Amino acid sequence: MATQFNEKKQEERLEELRAREEEQLAEMLSHKYGVEYADLTSKSIETDALRLIDEKVARATEIAAFRKQNKLIFIAMRAPERADALQAIKDVESLGYQTRRFIVSKASLDHAWDRYHDLSYATETEAGILTLSNEVIQRMIEELKTLQDVQAEIATHAGSKDVHRISRVLEVIMGSALSLGASDIHLEPEDAGVRMRYRLDGVLVEVTMFDAPTYALVSSRIKLLSGLKLNIKSAAQDGRFSIVVHQKEIEIRTSVLPGAYAETIVMRVLDPTTIALPMEALGFDKYLMDIFTREISKPNGMILNTGPTGSGKTTTLYAFLRQVHNPGIKIVTIEDPIEYHLPGIVQTQVSKDYSFALGLRSTLRQDPDVIMVGEIRDAEVAATAVHASLTGHLVFSTLHTNDAAGTFPRLIDMGVNADILGAAVTVAMAQRLVRRLCPVCREAKPIGAAERALMEPLLKNIPHADELPANRETMWTPKGCEKCGGLGYKGRIAVVEAVLMDQEIEECVRHSSSERDIWKAAKHQQIRRMAQDGAVKILQGVTSLDELSRVVDLHDEVMLAGIA
Repeated sequence: MATQFNEKKQEERLEELRAREEEQLAEMLSHKYGVEYADLTSKSIETDALRLIDEKVARATEIAAFRKQNKLIFIAMRAPERADALQAIKDVESLGYQTRRFIVSKASLDHAWDRYHDLSYATETEAGILTLSNEVIQRMIEELKTLQDVQAEIATHAGSKDVHRISRVLEVIMGSALSLGASDIHLEPEDAGVRMRYRLDGVLVEVTMFDAPTYALVSSRIKLLSGLKLNIKSAAQDGRFSIVVHQKEIEIRTSVLPGAYAETIVMRVLDPTTIALPMEALGFDKYLMDIFTREISKPNGMILNTGPTGSGKTTTLYAFLRQVHNPGIKIVTIEDPIEYHLPGIVQTQVSKDYSFALGLRSTLRQDPDVIMVGEIRDAEVAATAVHASLTGHLVFSTLHTNDAAGTFPRLIDMGVNADILGAAVTVAMAQRLVRRLCPVCREAKPIGAAERALMEPLLKNIPHADELPANRETMWTPKGCEKCGGLGYKGRIAVVEAVLMDQEIEECVRHSSSERDIWKAAKHQQIRRMAQDGAVKILQGVTSLDELSRVVDLHDEVMLAGIA
């Protein structure tokens, strides 16, 4: 018995060695041919991409399409110069796609080809199971304007006996999410049913409840669409699919987590129109606009945008990139993930084998003028980004701190020498997103005693007081109408603060890592704090005091000390 066990163990070890050797060979060939290498054995294969090449052709030519990123198709191949394989790739390109080739092992191809089973199974069980009708989604966008419309439409389809009812339910979910401007769709199983919520302008809003049998079918369909494994229910999975609406491709990123009752699903909606904003639409005041226009036109330096996840940092950096972009300069980005494709800019995406640190070092060898690093996460990235700024590059990046002054102590904490910060960083900014009041139904009301106690410290000694509205006794509150889906808010705008690097700040950073000291040193710059920027927007009727209080701590002592 022991001999048998040892033989089995020996066989397993040999199998593991063979697999490793095959991966190493594929990696060596990738260097020889100058084609990227990929190991697909542990990656999820996207059925959206897979279906672009017929299974017979894929197996005969030893290739497989494994990922789709808008119009870019990632194709795995055994032999990069094989004529029939290159012809199959040309056939994909003739459909209007761009392709990116990768050398892979036989094990990777087998793993990808296994997914054809899901495709054939899906087609056998119900025609069109893996596709959503873009026409129906487009119609839903036009018809569904409020949460009540969505609830009624989902109830109609969920209760029907139509063979395509699950497709219809998903089309309603997607169409209404796009119509209402949702950034995320949450499906959360509970004891009594499954709750569906949309994140609208940063706030979760309950939409409807599903019964468990309908949800079981909906979740299977979402997993198939996203290229996830149906039989795995006890592990987290991530996937993606895309839908086309009004000639623009919208990517949906899916995250599945095992839960107590069933799997919880969150779908992130990446609508390029929500992120492709010009600088003028970001909500900067005139003096801030002038500062940023001046700073981003410099040939080198570092502009850091800080704030929590979902505070619009990337949107602002994209707007800066669009502003500086011209045919005379080379811009390279390192992102995780690429949220919006900018023409004329080289965009790269972080992966298991391509970290921010590695990407930034490689990027510097590409002779760029402007670099955008999605996020400074560790000491290595911080040091390389500072080095890039000091060697004649303009660097844009984001950092997780509470406010603009916190940027400097955070970088020092990451090991950046305080003495060189002054030469490397040009602007540290911070932002949050507040919901805009619906201009159709917002209501004016006098500022009460409690509200005045919050507002007065912010408006006292405020920089550029001459730009404030003459009427400081009125503020605005949400009401809700058809135009805003009954929520009282429509869209979001940034509240911003910034600290410019100058002699006083440089001196202060060298001797003190206290945010309070940095704010005191920045007082002469006459830039409003984030809460002050919000207070002005309240007086202008752009947002409400409740909304500002939700995202900015108006009682923050350090902030008030900086303002006083």
